[in-house]
Amino acid sequence: MTIDVRPTPEAIRAAWADNPKMRERDLANQLGISEAEFVAAYCGISARRIVPDVDKLLGGIGAVGEVMALTRNESAVHEKIGPYDKPVAGKHAAMVLGAEIDLRIFPKHWVHGFAVEKADGEQVRRSLQFFDAAGEAVHKIHLRPSSDVEAYERLVRDMLAPDQSQTVAIATDGDKAEEPAAEPDLTELRRRWGTMTDVHQFAGILRDMKLTRRKAVEVIGRDFAWRLDNGAVEAMMRHAAQEDDLPIMCFVGNRGCIQIHSGPIREIKPMGPWLNVMDPTFHLHLRLDHIAEVWAVRKPNKDGHVTSIEAYGADGSMIIQFFGKRKEGVDERPDWRFIVENLPQVPHSTAA
Repeated sequence: MTIDVRPTPEAIRAAWADNPKMRERDLANQLGISEAEFVAAYCGISARRIVPDVDKLLGGIGAVGEVMALTRNESAVHEKIGPYDKPVAGKHAAMVLGAEIDLRIFPKHWVHGFAVEKADGEQVRRSLQFFDAAGEAVHKIHLRPSSDVEAYERLVRDMLAPDQSQTVAIATDGDKAEEPAAEPDLTELRRRWGTMTDVHQFAGILRDMKLTRRKAVEVIGRDFAWRLDNGAVEAMMRHAAQEDDLPIMCFVGNRGCIQIHSGPIREIKPMGPWLNVMDPTFHLHLRLDHIAEVWAVRKPNKDGHVTSIEAYGADGSMIIQFFGKRKEGVDERPDWRFIVENLPQVPHSTAA
């Protein structure tokens, strides 16, 4: 029998003292712990536990002013600078609909929360960090030089948890969707796909038919989805950056949060396996070597159809998704559609 012995908070802090330049997430992986456990080890030192109450957070974070919102998964990091404008509370799903920070939040996965303050020379870096039951980060909010620290402190006091212990209970990660064993009813899938009037109906189709997104795009047929070369994401991003007026939408998410950029992209910088967007209010860091498949996907709506580019990891999970930005009631931009339809494709015989 294998016994899982977790390092103590003292051992975690000692490891960090020995590796001060190492990224916290990387050190946590090296120690065999979650990032939430790493942060919890500093409660009473540089962290305070807060209740991950999404409604309370959205009710107070707007007063903090400009911040940096960060949502990531294993292969992509999405950062947006701006205020938390136009929050919409909800028990099962909440939203932030600001021009800069645009989020879809699923509160049931917000299980652990921390307010973190770290000295950086003469400055203090402050953040709010939220994690799921497995200790994986779902969303982080980093204060900026212009942020209202007093409003931040009021919010932290309002959300402060009674429990300030340095350990957290971590659940096993049994929540991820798996590929179905049986083939789906393709006739029914094509019927429902073809009669969509809003792309948001797609999630209901997947749920009703017990399908993963990845399986659906594989089987639906080339009139609705076709496999692209894995270099298509970088090619699209470079095309978009060269266009004077081609706003796109870029979605990065995890089980607890999806973060969206809407607008142009400009400055693209590769660094090792990472492809980075380094624009003034939008940073994206994408691990190209984690991309196992790329699909172009066409979904009908009441205005015609919309086309997305979707990149998947080896486990079938979504890494990143792109659309052309459009206004409600207007058909998709022809310049976006032209780019997607002319990206290099995988020959049909090897696409499945």
